[in-house]
Amino acid sequence: MILVTVGTQIPFDRLIALVDGWVSQSGYKQKVVAQIGNSGYSSDNMIVFKSVEPEQFEKYIHDCDFIISHAGMGSILTALRVKKPIVIFPRKAELGEHRNDHQLATARSFSNVDGVYVVHDKEQLFDVLTNNSSLGGGVLEDSVDYKLLLSNFSNILAP
Repeated sequence: MILVTVGTQIPFDRLIALVDGWVSQSGYKQKVVAQIGNSGYSSDNMIVFKSVEPEQFEKYIHDCDFIISHAGMGSILTALRVKKPIVIFPRKAELGEHRNDHQLATARSFSNVDGVYVVHDKEQLFDVLTNNSSLGGGVLEDSVDYKLLLSNFSNILAP
């Protein structure tokens, strides 16, 4: 199963439509579940919902093979915590997808982290999805790498 998540506040139909298109074009037969936030997007290829109870979301996270997400810190850190590969597709301010380009900065910060796969366009996304069997998970919550990663981000975010 693939889990797609874009947060609950701002729609990200560009990513959802690309994943939907890949599922249709590729003939992917596994379940794809997409949390689409405040969007009216509908799909014949994926199970879509605006939001879900935290317990159900955790179940999706644990049951999925990998996650596709906007470059939200919560999604990235959750994927690393449970050692799930995550494909991040940052929102772009120039396309009206966010107020600024902090997601591009987040994507750059995580681009060399094991288990995080940063893509910026349709071709990169389709390539990663088509070759998804080669995706590996990230660091574990109790690993030294994860603690160092959290410490570094805490230092960046500290006033």
